[in-house]
Amino acid sequence: MMTGWSCLVTGAGGFLGKRIVHLLVKEKELQEVRALDKAFKPETKEEFSKLNTKTKVTIIEGDILDAQSLRRACQGISVVIHTAAVIDISGVLPAQTIMEVNLKGTQLLLEACVQASVRIFIYTSTIEVAGPNSYKEIVQNTNEYNHHESIWSAPYPCSKRLAEKAVLKANGCPLRNGGTLYTCALRPTYIYGEGSPFLSSEMNKALKNNGILKSTGKFSVANPVYVGNVAWAHIMASRALRDSNKAPDIQGQFYYVSDDTPHQSYDNLNYNLSKEWGLCLDSGPSIPLSLMYWLAFLLEMVSFLLRPIYNFQPPFTRHLLTLSNSVFTVSYKKAQQHLGYEPLFSWEEAKQKTGEWVGSLVQQHKGTLKTKTQ
Repeated sequence: MMTGWSCLVTGAGGFLGKRIVHLLVKEKELQEVRALDKAFKPETKEEFSKLNTKTKVTIIEGDILDAQSLRRACQGISVVIHTAAVIDISGVLPAQTIMEVNLKGTQLLLEACVQASVRIFIYTSTIEVAGPNSYKEIVQNTNEYNHHESIWSAPYPCSKRLAEKAVLKANGCPLRNGGTLYTCALRPTYIYGEGSPFLSSEMNKALKNNGILKSTGKFSVANPVYVGNVAWAHIMASRALRDSNKAPDIQGQFYYVSDDTPHQSYDNLNYNLSKEWGLCLDSGPSIPLSLMYWLAFLLEMVSFLLRPIYNFQPPFTRHLLTLSNSVFTVSYKKAQQHLGYEPLFSWEEAKQKTGEWVGSLVQQHKGTLKTKTQ
């Protein structure tokens, strides 16, 4: 093991990044955590300043597309954990923005690591680089040795897939000081937990809809993973890559990251995390998936034809329908074997913690209703 090390976390103000910082500061001999993000909320800055640790926590506000600021951020760093990304599955953001941040940002960061002689680079990829490609295809408990690759041209899966390829290809790259860069990628499944932007938007929609959760993924069998466990997998990867005995097996590899959350549909997950607050699933009839798929295709065509004169955003796309209605689950055995990863939180704990947070959203909603009626 290297004595005395320092770590840069990009996207450190995000849903996952924050959790990684919280766990990192408990690591042995870690002298400094540099937390990089485009902008930090005041409450995040406060949260980081109150961390009870000997580790120095430095907050850097900088753009992932600014090569100069990346080089400065990487100076004297031994490990980079790159979580910064634009996640957009509904096609709201311009494709160019997504490609730039997710792909070009990653390439610039790899370049900065070579220049600053950073030895270890851990990339937060996503299950979406593998699939699902079709709601008709059933993939259960797949592993890293089965070849799955996303065929979607949608900017999010496409940018993440190309960025992951760049990261794994950079493994073994010579560094400026004569050392070698070692990389690996983690592919978490759908991440839930307190602070999740997706859950937050689903819950707020339901609260405005008399507590009825809209059905978004009735037909899926998903493999949700708790945010605390995904953060923990990053810590285990940083330990393993710093360990000269374990590192050779891990360099240039990717790992699926899931936990012991039961496989369930996205609808049931939303329901399981919120039922104690009286939220319930929409029991209305649902349109057959094949029909929805055709409708999505027509809407995408309309959007495409109108593009020269009007930016029409389809309410759903074939990609989104496939993502939320497929059977696609993975095994985390390889991460167990190579990284020594075991989930820190059980499903019961994860459900309880997330449920409490959903409760706080319900309270907030009640508060806004009160102020409106007064």
